[in-house]
Amino acid sequence: MKTKGIFGRELGLLGFIVFLSILIGIRNPEFLTLKNLLDIFNDTAILLICAIGMLLVIVTGGIDLSIGSTLGLSGMVCALTVRDHPQLPIAAVILVGIGVGLCIGIINGLLVAKCKVLPIMATLGMMNICRALIYFVSGGKWVNTYELTPAFINFSGTTVCGVSVLILSAVIIYAIFGFFVNYSRVGRKIYAVGSNIRAAKVSGIKTDGIIFLVYALLGTVGGLAGMLWTSRYAFASFETGSGFEMSVIAACVLGGVSITGGTGKISGVLLGALLIGVINTALPMIQVSSFVKDTIEGCIILIAIIANTVMMRMARQKVLRKREI
Repeated sequence: MKTKGIFGRELGLLGFIVFLSILIGIRNPEFLTLKNLLDIFNDTAILLICAIGMLLVIVTGGIDLSIGSTLGLSGMVCALTVRDHPQLPIAAVILVGIGVGLCIGIINGLLVAKCKVLPIMATLGMMNICRALIYFVSGGKWVNTYELTPAFINFSGTTVCGVSVLILSAVIIYAIFGFFVNYSRVGRKIYAVGSNIRAAKVSGIKTDGIIFLVYALLGTVGGLAGMLWTSRYAFASFETGSGFEMSVIAACVLGGVSITGGTGKISGVLLGALLIGVINTALPMIQVSSFVKDTIEGCIILIAIIANTVMMRMARQKVLRKREI
């Protein structure tokens, strides 16, 4: 029954995305053009990569507010690396971005798992530290398009069998994490920790190690996303990734991930990220300001949280009614 409920919610979300796309397409026919749809998928790819990592963190009952700053710092370091060492191969730049993100994830994991700092406080502090580091390493200056190499700028748009590197990266991350979550022993332990951390400890699960792992994984994919972001938009600034954490969290919540932990599916996160991508692309096309966009996104998060809470409460009540007293 639980599986059917989750499937029904995802089907409903997919139907809403299709309905919304058709509605916007009627208002502005340019929205449903192949070029615009590809742009949506490319933009959504970066969001999806981060949202998959955030899924694991939220499932354990945590949160990471530093993901936008992680993306910004890794993107800036990658841009500076390309500017100062243009001879470096793209593979090395990717490793630089991943390395920066991994370091941030490790620090977050240690603060939350070992030092027992509240996730919201630890990652809020890390968010501000990363913003300061972006300013420090860049000297408060942008890295502009003309300072980057053509190979780096064109990397995210490179196609493999007709599929862009951005979309291909998201598909690979989706497949790896999907297998990891659904078929590995560690994946099952992540959900066990989020469902009941005390019971997980009693059953012999090293909960601190699991919590550390999910933050490290989120940092890793955030670092990769920062490199891809900078390549796609061909610049890096102090504001890169600012507020991006809200979109990542929104994608997870819209996809049915319980903010209290223990529940969530990668397929739901995929649809949640796609809906955010549609909204972000559609609103400017129908001449809606960015302030209204932020308001709408905030309302969507609030409504999704309320809906998930109500559905979980109804499910618990249904189980209780079936019990024989």
